[in-house]
Amino acid sequence: MNAFKTSLLAAAIALSASPMMSMTAHAVDSHKLVVDTLDQAPDLSKLEVVEVDLKAPPFVHDFDQVAKGGPKIVKFTMPIVEKEIEVEKGVKMRAMTFGGTIPGPMMVVHEGDYIELTIVNPSTNEQVHNIDFHASTGAMGGGDITMVAPGEEVTMRFKADRAGTFVYHCAPGGAMTPWHMVNGMNGAIMVLPRKGLKDERGKKLRFDKVMYIGESDFYIPKDEKGNYKQYDSLNASLMDSINAMKGLVPSHVVFNGSVGSLTGKNALKSKVGETVLIVHSQANRDTRPHLIGGHADYVWETGKFNNPPEKDLETWFIRGGSAGAALYTFKQPGLYAYVNHNLIEAILLGAAAHVMVEGDKWDHDLMTLPSPTGPIKADTKLDLPK
Repeated sequence: MNAFKTSLLAAAIALSASPMMSMTAHAVDSHKLVVDTLDQAPDLSKLEVVEVDLKAPPFVHDFDQVAKGGPKIVKFTMPIVEKEIEVEKGVKMRAMTFGGTIPGPMMVVHEGDYIELTIVNPSTNEQVHNIDFHASTGAMGGGDITMVAPGEEVTMRFKADRAGTFVYHCAPGGAMTPWHMVNGMNGAIMVLPRKGLKDERGKKLRFDKVMYIGESDFYIPKDEKGNYKQYDSLNASLMDSINAMKGLVPSHVVFNGSVGSLTGKNALKSKVGETVLIVHSQANRDTRPHLIGGHADYVWETGKFNNPPEKDLETWFIRGGSAGAALYTFKQPGLYAYVNHNLIEAILLGAAAHVMVEGDKWDHDLMTLPSPTGPIKADTKLDLPK
């Protein structure tokens, strides 16, 4: 198995556009250093252990907004699933996923907790995988110590020593890293302050639910006639996919894995008076979330909860390779659209979601219609500004 793993890593290095980007050669061998000093790992046997079952996005597993008791070891298990997905009707892609979903499931812990994640790479998969946690410290975010070939598993543990929302993604090295990442292998982790969220004055903030949105840019190859290509395996799609990625022009920009995944009958649900925390991750490209018909009451654009939130934003900015969070209380019933406000990407490429908000009372103080639509009135002035 080690020979197999080494050969795939060699292929990844060979595919890299630049030797500096191979991400595989380090002056210090982190994996060896960690393995050789395992006897120095702290004894955490007295800490409470919590095992958590992950949920498919846009949903999130149960958690406490304010930590109960001291730091814990929070255990998660995540299988790696390679499968074909339908990005839009008639357009398919060979995807690689954490937990079978795009984005991968969100993990929620508290600052000071320890995350213990077991990654399982079934023998039926084709690729070597690993995980890079932007929330962790050392060993390329864990990527150097979590490499698993098909038929292997690994368990890593790291301390959540800073609060916020963070991206995680696969990073096996060279050109394989962006290929794995944009073909589905990314997700988010949220590390809450132990006393919960606070506003800019230190006042506690609470929410009723989390909506987890992972934005993806896909680069699906086309044939000489402009038709999307399909492949019998991941390996068969590799070179065409890399060539498509080099153009830096996505074929699709979508929320949660496909066009329409969160619109129409798949719309997110809320109700008037409900406060929602929207966590938005983008592992690769910058994006500009906007809630049409609403705002963000509080926004952690960079996703870091120890920084004071901004207030009352119309559109906010999520840097590529990060996750941000926005808190909003819905005030009017009806349909809201949540979009990437590069509206070309939202409307033509797929980066849009719907939120259907229940309620039977309209607040006319916030918005009303003094004159409903009808024929132009005789006394209406049509003078243009001079």
